Amino acid sequence: MEERRRVGYCVHREVLDEGKVDQLAEKSDVRVPFSEKIRESLRCSGPKLKSCMLSSVPVLSWLPRYSLRDNAIGDLISGISVGIMHLPQGMAYALLAAVPPVFGLYSSFYPILIYFIFGSSKHISVGTYAVMSVMIGGVTERLAPDTNFMMYDNATNQSMVNVLARDTERVKVAAAVTFLSGLFQMLLGLVKFGFVVTYLSEPLVRGYTTGAAIHVIVSQLKYTFGISPKRHSGPFALIFTVIEVCYLVPETNIGTLVVSLVSIIGLVLVKELNTYLGKKLPVPIPVELLGIIIATVVSWQVNLEGKYGVEVVGEIPSGLQPPVMPTASLFGQVIGDAFALSVVGYGIAISLGRIFALKYGYKVDSNQELIALGLSNTIGGVFQCFAISCSMSRTMVQESTGGKTQVASALSAMVILVIMLWIGALFEELPKAVLAAIIYVNLQGMMKQFMDIPTLWKSNKVDMLVWVATLILTVLFNPDIGLAASIAFSMLTVIFRTQLPKYSLLGQVPETDIYRPVENYNQVNEIPGVVIFRSSATLYFANAEMYQDALAEKSGIDITKLITQKKKAEAKRLRKEKKEARKAKKDAKKNAQEWEGELDSSENEVEKGVATVEEGSKPDSTLPRAIILELSPVNFLDTVGVKTLRNIQRDYGDIGVEVVLCGCQTGVIENLESGGFFSEKVSKACLFSSIHDAVLHCQTDRAKMNKDDEVKHTNTHGHGTGTTRA
Repeated sequence: MEERRRVGYCVHREVLDEGKVDQLAEKSDVRVPFSEKIRESLRCSGPKLKSCMLSSVPVLSWLPRYSLRDNAIGDLISGISVGIMHLPQGMAYALLAAVPPVFGLYSSFYPILIYFIFGSSKHISVGTYAVMSVMIGGVTERLAPDTNFMMYDNATNQSMVNVLARDTERVKVAAAVTFLSGLFQMLLGLVKFGFVVTYLSEPLVRGYTTGAAIHVIVSQLKYTFGISPKRHSGPFALIFTVIEVCYLVPETNIGTLVVSLVSIIGLVLVKELNTYLGKKLPVPIPVELLGIIIATVVSWQVNLEGKYGVEVVGEIPSGLQPPVMPTASLFGQVIGDAFALSVVGYGIAISLGRIFALKYGYKVDSNQELIALGLSNTIGGVFQCFAISCSMSRTMVQESTGGKTQVASALSAMVILVIMLWIGALFEELPKAVLAAIIYVNLQGMMKQFMDIPTLWKSNKVDMLVWVATLILTVLFNPDIGLAASIAFSMLTVIFRTQLPKYSLLGQVPETDIYRPVENYNQVNEIPGVVIFRSSATLYFANAEMYQDALAEKSGIDITKLITQKKKAEAKRLRKEKKEARKAKKDAKKNAQEWEGELDSSENEVEKGVATVEEGSKPDSTLPRAIILELSPVNFLDTVGVKTLRNIQRDYGDIGVEVVLCGCQTGVIENLESGGFFSEKVSKACLFSSIHDAVLHCQTDRAKMNKDDEVKHTNTHGHGTGTTRA
């Protein structure tokens, strides 16, 4: 291999510490008072009012510039396609929410129109979503269980459920939790809390949606087998439900099971055909719509409900429901569920919105998305809808069929409106097993997320641990509690990673001013007499003690032992001086005639003692001359971190080792100033912008100290002990 040619370079400047840099760059101390910031934020002007209006109601900014030539055809085809998907999905996900299917259609109409006005994403399709629906279902079934609506039937002499009263109460619960979750989202958006989604990492979201998908599948088993298991709530409810379903399998309704299997097989085959012919078909085959049409016709002709006991959708009222304010008395019972819904719904929507915004080169406002979703859920709750979010499958169809703006979503809402007003009643004979089959098939994408595990194992094992833990916590504890536990676990992994950072000693790459960890490179050499220490994480209360321990271990300096030895030597010197003084005083009293001679003798002894101590207090030659703390990974310092650095500088300084800091960010320097790090003895002369400046400073000081030692050594031997004491 041809030897790499070294390029020589030379920088002509003095070594600069932070004090000199501040002086050279003329650091500005101008700061805007907080009161002035408040006044500026409250100050109103024409342009500011216009900008605020356009950002708060995005439709006003893009709809006047809407291009019919470029966008109309694509949005029309996309809107019709997505509207057709809304019909089966809305009805199916209403079963997950434990409310009548027609309320799934309401949830596919009102919220979409609100998002069309206030949303900032051009491509996502909001509406019913499986994860949100199953979370709603957990709340409705908990607060309005079947056992609360049992009545005695005189005709059959058996107890039965008052379905009408039960469904009415469940709709009230769903509307209340939806309304409250919307209020939470609006509040978070108004206080600019959109960054809350950063706590939902991608592994956490994907693990959570996979766990929620398992809840969805288990919740639909009763419609697949035609059985009626009891509802379980609280931790391990899913496990208890699976056990009971297995116990009830012998009671399976064969007609329902056959309908389920045929529907699943048919849906899967047509979806695979869609995938195979994806590039050749202008519009995907509307498999769900065809499925419910065929199933409804067959059920009507064969009378599946009467002959085989197959449960069907039942009455679907035509028209729209009048607005009704949610029952406020329910808010206290659903406040936790509402907050979980608000966070999950927003996290899923903003994640998907950002993907398409990056793809098509526009910006999605995270805070405006919170407000848009909040208004959609709040107003939707008034119209008896249940909480909505963004669906991946509908969004992919909306984008792939040519949809370019939210006009496509508005057109899909119009399709749902037509269905609710005139066509909805035609689907009253639709078997619920078909809707369950549609849910199973639409969960294929979520179940494929299990393939994340081997991928994350190769790329980042901590992320894999978060994914698996989130899945387990969501499955064992219901989706609402599972979400909180998953976020807490994710935060713990961050804390552990900052508590257990990698500590390194840095060395110099030959003939450069570049410094790298010595354990990772063969051609990196430590600077003689200088220890360069770096931590991979910030320094704060949780890892401050470990930082000091790692510094002692890496530098090989037992600071506690050396300080103890120094204190013992100091105490021994003081005791010796006092003893000599007492002896001299005693001898002076005994022998007044020889006062002058005894005094000289005592002074000589004291001088010898002082000279011996000073010679012994010289820095140990085995210790480094200086320690450089490289703090570029540190982005903030709390009071414990500042105190730790102050203690390190004091303790190592006491044993003759200089401690300097380098690579400090501006905020860290401000933390040092406000934390009392600097004093009369400690100035910014111990701070350096780069490692190389700090190294040159330490080498210069070392050379100077060596020269001073040589002079002192010459003076000591040439002129006696008096000079040594000086």
